Amino acid sequence: MKNLKTALIALLGLTASSTALAATNGCAGLPSHAALKEALTEARKADNGGLNLDMWGTVVNRSGEVCAVAYTGADVGSQWPGSRIISAQKANTANAFSLKGLALSTANLYSAVQPGGSLFGLQESNPVDVAVAYAGDAAQFGSAQDPMVGKRIGGVNVFGGGLALYSASGELVGALGVSGDSSCADHNIAWRVRHSLKLDKVPAGVSADKNDQIIYDIEAGKSQGGFGHPTCGGKEAELSKQLPATAPQGG
Repeated sequence: MKNLKTALIALLGLTASSTALAATNGCAGLPSHAALKEALTEARKADNGGLNLDMWGTVVNRSGEVCAVAYTGADVGSQWPGSRIISAQKANTANAFSLKGLALSTANLYSAVQPGGSLFGLQESNPVDVAVAYAGDAAQFGSAQDPMVGKRIGGVNVFGGGLALYSASGELVGALGVSGDSSCADHNIAWRVRHSLKLDKVPAGVSADKNDQIIYDIEAGKSQGGFGHPTCGGKEAELSKQLPATAPQGG
């Protein structure tokens, strides 16, 4: 019996190691937890508008598996608890609806999913897997051992903070989601994080700069180009014009 127990423990350990290795391999070329946390923390220090709150960030790979989850605050309760899942939703959305030749940020989707919009109903597709979202020890949330890592959470979110990730060669490798402040500030912070991680070789997009920049063109409740995002009451729109250029434009 003792030998059987030892063998079972060894088998469980091997299975856990194999799962962790698979998750790591599936995230090759994407930022580690430490790299995400550092970039997110630095981006949050900049003037992004909003309420200057602490943030959550999530990275997924091209298959939608969560690769890293991090936060900027002193502890897990320093940022809105609900924003952990929202950041993962945003990452999933930007990955799910971007292509090698066309990047769509979650900010670009806001107007398109409104009644009468070209993508109306999209926000009802691909629901969050709540068994993944709320599984595990809450004390591990935002750590390198976050229970979402290695799993697909799903979800669709259609306001600012989600960006597709493109490698130096232009390959679409996954996406980033950021949440914890106004949706406009979330976008600005996500943009800085992606630039810092050097995963912003964006091939094309619907903005005037031909990338996935947030578009503020809503007048009388209607986006003039169909991909607009509301302003958030602060100076986020002004600050978005000062963000680094994406790699094809900025080198």
